[in-house]
Amino acid sequence: MNIRLIKDKLAGSTMLILTLASVFLAILVGWGLYYKSLPLLEENSVWDLLSSSVWKPSKGEFGFFAFIMGTLWVTGIAIVIALPLCLLCAIFISEYAHPRLRKIVVPVVDLLSGIPPVVFGVWGVLFVVPLIEDYIAPVFVDYPMGYSVLAGGIVLGVMIFPLIISLLLEVFSAVPKEMRDASLSMGATQWQTVKFVLLRKSKPGIIVSVVLAVSRAFGETIAVLMVCGSVIMVPGSVFDPGYPLPALIANNYGEMLSAPEYESALLFAAFLLFVIIFLFNAISRIVLGRIKRKIE
Repeated sequence: MNIRLIKDKLAGSTMLILTLASVFLAILVGWGLYYKSLPLLEENSVWDLLSSSVWKPSKGEFGFFAFIMGTLWVTGIAIVIALPLCLLCAIFISEYAHPRLRKIVVPVVDLLSGIPPVVFGVWGVLFVVPLIEDYIAPVFVDYPMGYSVLAGGIVLGVMIFPLIISLLLEVFSAVPKEMRDASLSMGATQWQTVKFVLLRKSKPGIIVSVVLAVSRAFGETIAVLMVCGSVIMVPGSVFDPGYPLPALIANNYGEMLSAPEYESALLFAAFLLFVIIFLFNAISRIVLGRIKRKIE
């Protein structure tokens, strides 16, 4: 009996230590990026860095506003494209698909998540960019350009399809079957059951799925880098090129280690990305808590 209690306490202590280590690691990463960004912050105010779009490293001018907006544009487009399609796809697989079809589709969706990002990038260059440049953009603008935040958003949206669908399927499977059966027995149609039972009970899980997908989307680099155009400007429309923060870091970091101020600027870009993801997750947790209280 004493040995069992000792093992139980040891297991609890071990899990506590690992949990604290995970939290400490996240804090350590944030502090490391901030510390490496200090040379830039000592020479420039945070407001000037965040509000300016002027990027002239040779003159010591570092403005991150265009990169932040490029990141937000690409990520926002990706979520707008991916979320409705993934939600409908997950509902079909979970509630309407024949079990045999489900056994085929679910492994294929999981397989898509293992495709390297560079493959999506090549697909974007060969298919998405020409499609936008030749067929979509000419309808709306006079000088169409395929390499744009729209191309980046489409490629990124396709990349996060498997993640969102897999998460939503797990969320839907957690809703008790008895609740569905009770709704159907009361005369509700299949769609009414999905709308008023499945989606209502799954709302917190859907939000968590979106948060995880957005966090993943913020950090994608190679595929977005290949199709966004990498032009330092604030996009005015979906057909303008953009330059997200991950692309800035990937494009320049390895070449600029000999320039301390430039290196500090790139690490500040990484710190900005870290802060944006942290704030997004924190706000999402607050919203999720309020929704749970309303449902309960």
